[in-house]
Amino acid sequence: MILGRSEKNRWCPGEDSNLHALAKAGVRLRVAERDPRRAWFLQPLGEVGQIAFATVDLARPASLAPAVEGASAVINLVGILKGDFRAIHVAGAKAAAEAARDAGVTAFVQISAIGADPDSESAYGRSKGQGEAAVRTAFPEATIIRPSLVFGPEDRLTNRFAGMARLPILPVIAPNTRFQPVYVRDLAQAIAASALDPATHGGKTYEIAGPQVMTMRELNAAIAKAAGQSPDLVDVPNFAAELMALLGFLPGAPLTRDQWIMLQKDNVAAPKSNGLKAFGIDPTPLAAVAPEWLGRFRRGGRFAPTATNASNN
Repeated sequence: MILGRSEKNRWCPGEDSNLHALAKAGVRLRVAERDPRRAWFLQPLGEVGQIAFATVDLARPASLAPAVEGASAVINLVGILKGDFRAIHVAGAKAAAEAARDAGVTAFVQISAIGADPDSESAYGRSKGQGEAAVRTAFPEATIIRPSLVFGPEDRLTNRFAGMARLPILPVIAPNTRFQPVYVRDLAQAIAASALDPATHGGKTYEIAGPQVMTMRELNAAIAKAAGQSPDLVDVPNFAAELMALLGFLPGAPLTRDQWIMLQKDNVAAPKSNGLKAFGIDPTPLAAVAPEWLGRFRRGGRFAPTATNASNN
C-alpha cells in the first residue's frame, strides 16, 4: 500500500514512479489519498484490477486501519513544505507506522529527507527527524529513505527553474549551497526494493543521492543548459534573500523563512552512507535525461534543432 504524494513530487506521475516500479513487479497496490479521485490517473500504470484506491487522512488515524488491512508492505510518502509539520511528519508518520504494525505488515518504508534531524534549526528538518524516531519506535524494522533534491519529468524543481531561465537574468538564491540531486526513477526503484525485500533493507536508513554534487548556481546553470536557455546568473546577496524569505516572496516561487534556514546547509549524502549502490542502481546524471522533458522550454519547442543536432546534419 502507498500512502499519499510527497511535498517534492517524489511520487511522480507516470513511468518514473515507485508505483510503476511496484506494478511491474506484479504487486497488487492500494493507493491511499485524502481524495482518491486525485490518484485515479495512476490506474493505467497497472493491469486491470491491479491498482485500488482508499480514502485516508493522516490527521484522522482511524482512517488508516481499513486502508492497511491485508497489506504486506506500506510506503509513507506524505509530506509538506509548509504548514503543520508536526501533525503530518511526526504524528501522521507515527500513526501510519502503528497502523501497519497492528495490521501485521512486514515492511514499512518511511520517506524522509537528507537533513532530517530532531535538533535541526529548521522546523521541516526537525519534524522529519522526529518523524523518523516516531516510526522507529512504532515499527523498529522500518526502512527510512532520505533523498536529496529529486528531479524528473513532472517535478517542481527543473521545470520551475527552466521556466525562470527564459528571463534574461536569473537570480540565484544561496548560490554556494551544495546539493546532490537524484533522478526520480532511481529513487523509485530503491523505494520499491525496500518494500519488496524487508529481510535485506528493514531497519536500515539510506541517503539517496545522485552522482554529482552541485552548488545551487551550478544546478541552475545545468538546468538552463538542458532547457536551451542562457540567462545571466546573478547571485542574490544573503541579506536580500533573507528579507525576501521574511516577506514570503522570491521571484518565481514562494520562499518561507523555514526554507531559507534549510538553504543555509548543504543537502548532500553523508560520506560512506548507504545509497543507491546498496540497491545495485547506477545513479543517473541530470544532464543525461533532463533535456528529454526540458526541451519544451527551448525556442521553437522540444523538436527545435540544437547546436549538436545542427552539427550532425
